[in-house]
Amino acid sequence: MTNLYVAWLTIVDEALNQKNRPAHLAYLGNLFREGRVAWGGPFGDRSGGMVVYRANSLEDAVTMAEADPAVSSGARTVVVKQWELLDLEKF
Repeated sequence: MTNLYVAWLTIVDEALNQKNRPAHLAYLGNLFREGRVAWGGPFGDRSGGMVVYRANSLEDAVTMAEADPAVSSGARTVVVKQWELLDLEKF
């Protein structure tokens, strides 16, 4: 069963982040086309961003998040947590 996992990416090295941004976006684009990323984007204050992965386990989601060039280069840190989407129509 595929679950959703949120990856919170915080920029810790702005210069390195800019250098790795094209590879980061290409990586996420490939995963999106494969159906393994649902959504992603930067925070309004440009301190980092968030990616929602589709994965079978937390370990799979962490593996994807840590393979992101923005993370593997040291430009960003990442925290990954499982996300349970509410059906708000029930409330």
